[in-house]
Amino acid sequence: MKSQLFILALILAFNASSLFSQNQEKTYGFEKKHTIGTQAFMILTPILDPSPEYYQINYGYRFSSKDELTIEAITWAYTGPLGRPFGPDYENEESGFPGDVKSLGMGLAYKRFLWKGVYTQIHSTAFRQTYRDHKKNEIQKGFMLFNTLRFGYHFKFLKNRFYVAPSIGATWWPVSTNMPESFQIEEDKWNNFFLGEFGLHVGYAF
Repeated sequence: MKSQLFILALILAFNASSLFSQNQEKTYGFEKKHTIGTQAFMILTPILDPSPEYYQINYGYRFSSKDELTIEAITWAYTGPLGRPFGPDYENEESGFPGDVKSLGMGLAYKRFLWKGVYTQIHSTAFRQTYRDHKKNEIQKGFMLFNTLRFGYHFKFLKNRFYVAPSIGATWWPVSTNMPESFQIEEDKWNNFFLGEFGLHVGYAF
């Protein structure tokens, strides 16, 4: 699934750079103070089965031409350990949870341009975890601290008001509490980090 999303990200990024390159400046930086954005993968929520129940909204404040702080509100659901790597075990039902986890969180991210549109971004999000059985009935609640380090490219177009920012990231969750024992058994089989998470942020600057 993630390989398909990565291909989608590359296609959209290539089209954005090809169609709107005439609107980009020779020197990169943030021209506007504020941004509203999300992850483009949110559009897959009603398509996939089971649905990831994924929704995200971001508000960013640019305090210099190269730096941005962003508040992120995120909710999503997942059916197995996040540390399963790409390969035969990734999204394998046999290594999944006996139910799913519904996450609701708020986070803070810092973004820095390194060279032209190349950027790095650090995210830290606090999630309230609701552990559910196969019928979506709540079992119990917990907490997760979820961190991400991203590297990507920021494409600007239409008078620099819109952007598309494909990225690749490494995620790490050092804190995860009150997981049901049946979930914890599967969780303990894998690392508490994941390498190669693809992102595709889109948004509007004003």
